[in-house]
Amino acid sequence: MSSETLARPTLIAPSSAAVDADGKARTYEVRTFGCQMNVHDSERLTGSLEAAGYVSANGEEADVVVINTCAVRENADNKLYGNLGYLASVKRRHEGMQIAVGGCLAQKDKNVILEKAPWVDVVFGTHNMGSLPSLLERARHNGEAQLEILDSLETFPSTLPTKRDSSYSGWVSISVGCNNTCTFCIVPALRGKEKDRRPGEVLAEIQALVDDGAIEVTLLGQNVNSYGVEFGDRLAFGKLLRAAGKIPGLERIRFTSPHPAAFTDDVIDAMAETPAVMPQLHMPLQSGSDAILKSMRRSYRSTKFLGILERVRAQIPHAAISTDIIVGFPGETEEDFQETLRVVEEARFATAFTFQYSIRPGTPAATMPDQIPKEVVQERYERLAELTNRIAWEENQAVIGREVELLVANGEGRKDADTHRMSGRAPDSRLVHFDVPAGSEVPRPGDMVTVVVTAAAPFHLIADSTDGAPLRVRRTISGDAWDRMQAESCGVPTPSDASGAPRAAGPVSLGFPSLRLQGGATTIPIYTVDDSER
Repeated sequence: MSSETLARPTLIAPSSAAVDADGKARTYEVRTFGCQMNVHDSERLTGSLEAAGYVSANGEEADVVVINTCAVRENADNKLYGNLGYLASVKRRHEGMQIAVGGCLAQKDKNVILEKAPWVDVVFGTHNMGSLPSLLERARHNGEAQLEILDSLETFPSTLPTKRDSSYSGWVSISVGCNNTCTFCIVPALRGKEKDRRPGEVLAEIQALVDDGAIEVTLLGQNVNSYGVEFGDRLAFGKLLRAAGKIPGLERIRFTSPHPAAFTDDVIDAMAETPAVMPQLHMPLQSGSDAILKSMRRSYRSTKFLGILERVRAQIPHAAISTDIIVGFPGETEEDFQETLRVVEEARFATAFTFQYSIRPGTPAATMPDQIPKEVVQERYERLAELTNRIAWEENQAVIGREVELLVANGEGRKDADTHRMSGRAPDSRLVHFDVPAGSEVPRPGDMVTVVVTAAAPFHLIADSTDGAPLRVRRTISGDAWDRMQAESCGVPTPSDASGAPRAAGPVSLGFPSLRLQGGATTIPIYTVDDSER
């Protein structure tokens, strides 16, 4: 695939299936299961549907329901077919309703979905997301289900139209696919070999995001720090961080998820020397046992992993480091598990996403001997969770008294209804709930507030005023973008720019980012804390 092909925006033509018999636009809903890559893919699916003429159902019963699936989590199948079972009854009474299933599980199971749920209209995979509008049109015209699963990437997802979920923060995919062969993981089989975007394309998308009002981006890749392998530059990721940090108006850069085996000192230098790169690192450990890491085909050992964390903290003392850990991998002994506990204690993770191993058909680990009994896995998982939660609480308590600048979030985390707290993310990505003293300016989502942390819990911090002084608010271009979104969603004329010319309207862009008209999600962890399955 040439760089010219990757760089060219993918045009989605208006679809005759996007209107009903009365000429009214049909509505859609996209449901997302899985990781940040799935969330980013759903923004592309949403953008493609709107470019074709569909409109958001906005919480009402939709004419088209798209389920973007995950194949990594153990309960992915149950969650999908549970949703499809319910939608079957909805479809019987909703004339003309269509159901589409895409993503990793669709890529893996292919025609199995239509065998188990014949009322589904469209099944598409990870390599042809841009085909969704035409597949819906074909299914409607032909009166039969359409199945299209490609074995290789049709078009790079970032060239598709997009409708982003946030005015102030956005995902930017720098690569897709994976060249590793971890024995527990099915992602390489579903996403294919790594494909890297050219740096200029990535930087252009980031610039477009900033032009739309975003001040934070998260760079995405299955192994984000192996970026450059396709065009032969092993230092490309560090260079990309530095270049992105020079974009005026971009205040926060994050990335996920790097692989320890490919994590080099030039990346640590780039993180430390680029002010916009946040003091946060999500580094998957998976196991603290060298024997299990070898069985997993994870090409690093615990000493190397801890060495990376030591060097990161030497240059970025307040870095918050999170991780993924799998408990109960085939052959894991109590001694292996104790090694995991030892490494976790030494690593002092701010957050650890822990998972119970379960068999994934199609992976080498599925047929390994010495599968661990469920009750043993559960008991180890509970011990590990107790340790990681204790460390997370201790690490959060160490932040009490620290002054932090928060990017104010929209609808993130649980807030105390009695205190009317708002929420924001600190530079290290910790979630902080803060109060707004009486008479203080109320910040908008996307604005910055400076607070002092007053209390801590394992998964969040509290910053309550101790003197009743007004909140320190810094208004930003993202807050202005939030105001524009609210005005547009209420039918208010869009404000002019500084020259007096009206701003360009429109929720969808061709290959570059734009804004969702409603509020929306913000940066979220790859996994939910209370979901132990992987």
